[in-house]
Amino acid sequence: MESKILIEDNQTKKKAIGLIHRVYLSQLINSRTYTASTKTKSEVRGGGRKPWRQKGTGRARAGSLRSPLFVGGGVIFGPKPREVYKKVNKKERRLAILMAFALKRKQLILLDATEFNKITSIKTKQISSIIENLKINNSSKVLFVLPELNKFFWLSGRNLKNVEISLASCINLKQLLKADYIITCETAIQLVNSTFGKQYE
Repeated sequence: MESKILIEDNQTKKKAIGLIHRVYLSQLINSRTYTASTKTKSEVRGGGRKPWRQKGTGRARAGSLRSPLFVGGGVIFGPKPREVYKKVNKKERRLAILMAFALKRKQLILLDATEFNKITSIKTKQISSIIENLKINNSSKVLFVLPELNKFFWLSGRNLKNVEISLASCINLKQLLKADYIITCETAIQLVNSTFGKQYE
């Protein structure tokens, strides 16, 4: 693999891992949805009538049975649906993807581009045969990086548990880091370099 980012010395490697870690965490945070919701005192049903009079009972004054102090009342400072977004610079995200490719070069398997174009029908067995021919274990996570969209290839591979398929122009860091093997072609590698490394030329 000819990467535009060369990682040779330990100091550069440490910086690369730090950047990849930061971008990966931001991707996880941005993909998470915070949908937990609790009701406050004003949202809980009931509690319109004052439970007892203000004075003379010896008890603490209470205006509603739906106060958080009572069973069945509202929740104080409970969770509400919210959006969380951690910004990452575009250059940092692109650089992290290039560095991840460079660090994963030992797990990279290059095939001829015609191997991907051979699949012209929706058959899962065709994808399985490619993996078997490369003598890859069934429990290993495999990422196919295609140079261009192939509907039949994507539909054929979506039933396989440990297989992911992505285009070279829109690959993300999470897919790269989780893959045990990355199967691609020279055309796709050139597309990755042109898409994510154009600002470093």
